[in-house]
Amino acid sequence: MLTREQWTEKFVDVIAHASSQLPPDVLAALERGRDAEAPGSLAAKALDSILTNVAMAKGGWQPICQDTGTPLVWIHHPVGTSTRMLTAAFEEAVRQATGKQLLRPNAVDPLTDKNTGHGQAPGIPSVHCEEWDEPGLEVRMILKGGGCENVGAQYSLPNTKLKADRDLDGVRRCILDAVAQAQGKGCAPGIIGACFGGDRGSGFLESKRQLLRRLDDTNPVPELAAMEKELYEQANQLGIGPMGFGGKTTVLGVKVGYLGRLPASYFVSVSYMCWANRRATAKFSPSGEVTWLD
Repeated sequence: MLTREQWTEKFVDVIAHASSQLPPDVLAALERGRDAEAPGSLAAKALDSILTNVAMAKGGWQPICQDTGTPLVWIHHPVGTSTRMLTAAFEEAVRQATGKQLLRPNAVDPLTDKNTGHGQAPGIPSVHCEEWDEPGLEVRMILKGGGCENVGAQYSLPNTKLKADRDLDGVRRCILDAVAQAQGKGCAPGIIGACFGGDRGSGFLESKRQLLRRLDDTNPVPELAAMEKELYEQANQLGIGPMGFGGKTTVLGVKVGYLGRLPASYFVSVSYMCWANRRATAKFSPSGEVTWLD
């Protein structure tokens, strides 16, 4: 297994990919959205500008967005690997990536209101280590910007205002309301990650983990696959459109998961990801050879 310094170097590469290379499924969804909008409309122009920006970032290995966001990473590691070592290596990778301008100095100390200057602070990055039975290591990460994080939402069912009961239709009503309330402020077209069940903390974490899924995958739970399709269609009929300019492309995808809950609680947690769905997945062999999965 590699040393901490070697893992830091590998993790910087993962950050570079996430920051500058938009996944092909997201690019394809943006192109479909652009082609669906009326030629010359504000929606079409907004998506044209987005696609131009994506191409420039990819060619120059530069950040896709000036807000490079919070790095959220899930690391699957073999038995016996130190999670403290992996977490420290990823924190150092964030500092090094910030020094290389792959990330913006994005961490503020809320006590002093001063920027740390190197992109790392307590809770930034957010690293989750999970053991698995394979000999290699897998890193799955997203960079989640502040603007889209601001329009996330959490609901407690039943919700009389939305006429939402403790059932799948109630979950659907909450997710659709979250999209409607965002009104493009999360840099639409967005990608929706949602979770019903869990507690307030675990629900939001699972909703963000849903954002690791490819846009063109199919939920293995038939009821949720049907819900995702229905919500995608309904959200794109709201008329909010890219950046709130109106149009047919309000969301690029909807991904829904669930967790067990206590009898007294029924939460619906919704995480909104901007169009810049900066997602990267890399699998490393025990010797450090990389296979890119996104």
